[in-house]
Amino acid sequence: MAMLFMRDPYPVPNLDTWVRAESKREQDQAIELLERLHILATIQDPGKPRAYRLSKPFVTTLRLALTGGGDHGSFGVPCDSPGDDKVDIHHLDDFSRRKWEGILYYIVGSAGGNSQPTSNIATGSKNLLEWGGFIETKGKASMITETGFTFLLQEVNTQVWSLLIVYLENADRLGMDNIELLSFLFTLGSLEVGQDYSTSTLSRTQSSMLEDLNDLGIVYKDHTATDRFYPTRLATTLTSDSNALVNSMSTSTASISAPGGSETNQRGFIIVETNFRIYAYTDSPLRISVLSLFTKLHTQYPNMVSGKITKGSVRRALATGITANQIVSYLTAHAHPVMRLSGNSNRQQNPYQDQSVLPPTVVDQIRLWQLEGDRMQATSGFLFKEFNSETQYKDCIKLADTIGVLVWRDDSRRYFFVTKHEQVAAFLKKQQAKNAQNASGSGKTT
Repeated sequence: MAMLFMRDPYPVPNLDTWVRAESKREQDQAIELLERLHILATIQDPGKPRAYRLSKPFVTTLRLALTGGGDHGSFGVPCDSPGDDKVDIHHLDDFSRRKWEGILYYIVGSAGGNSQPTSNIATGSKNLLEWGGFIETKGKASMITETGFTFLLQEVNTQVWSLLIVYLENADRLGMDNIELLSFLFTLGSLEVGQDYSTSTLSRTQSSMLEDLNDLGIVYKDHTATDRFYPTRLATTLTSDSNALVNSMSTSTASISAPGGSETNQRGFIIVETNFRIYAYTDSPLRISVLSLFTKLHTQYPNMVSGKITKGSVRRALATGITANQIVSYLTAHAHPVMRLSGNSNRQQNPYQDQSVLPPTVVDQIRLWQLEGDRMQATSGFLFKEFNSETQYKDCIKLADTIGVLVWRDDSRRYFFVTKHEQVAAFLKKQQAKNAQNASGSGKTT
């Protein structure tokens, strides 16, 4: 990037000063790659040190992309005239938060939480969740997966990109071009919240993409005004680590990840006691729904809920695909400052103890409850028995072990169990045919 606006070639000795001595190998690999891509060229003028120069086509196009020059619309094309109904930033924030929380409610609801799984999300959004493995649909029922619960634990920016990556991976299924999709996403990341942009310069793929992004809350597009769209905060933070959602003081449905807003949301809200009781200082229905996935809630107050982690509640969560480590990670990530302070104090007194801020008895018991269900593991496969000879049995065992399908064997009874039978069965048939042929040949000779 530093060489992008340089007029003269940059000397190699000067470039070497940018790189640490221990990173010389990585520097050589990067330069070799750039030369093979014809992005970087070596210049050797008489009487001057060797220098590097960026190729002119690369410089020209990258400058246009960064500065928005030409007719490429790298930073969008703002509308010249205001629309009939001007949309303000507060409305855009409320729209994006409502849409995104609808998706999170749908995932939580698919696990049997208190929220309604019939949350009003578009069919395209449901397809993305299924294609990404966040939920599994069996008949008319949707079930959360381990990946889906991990998705709930992520920051909003990471959640957005997780869904968009699924969108890009399924571009062919949607009849869209990957390059155009990715280009438009980076364009959205450079736009301004509250500014309306024209749709006249968008391609057919990008225009279709607007409808899907509107369902995700990344852009706002009024169906009555087809000539313009508004990027929301979810869009403008695609290329940054800024807060993707802004909590409203009048809205109690804050994001699970507490992406922004009040100090309470950012510092944690859960207290876990050694007797497995939980106190969550929140009024967010979404957070309460997530807690209900692995906690038996008892009482709800205006700004707090209380409950208890029980064997039944944890086993119910495990049955939906949530793991013990994910439960522990969620409780740790949202631990109240009082618990963090207590944990730091205990670690100073005993530096060799577990670094978790949660009570060790609670963490160990949650993991033990998972181990109870993992004691027996079913494996689908095929049992082979009743071999004609010890040699035939050993030959089949050797083949099964070689191809990696052998699961269990009992040499005393000549039994063995495999996950796939095709090659072993074919080997047995070939061996039996060979034995029959040898027997026939020996009978004729006699």
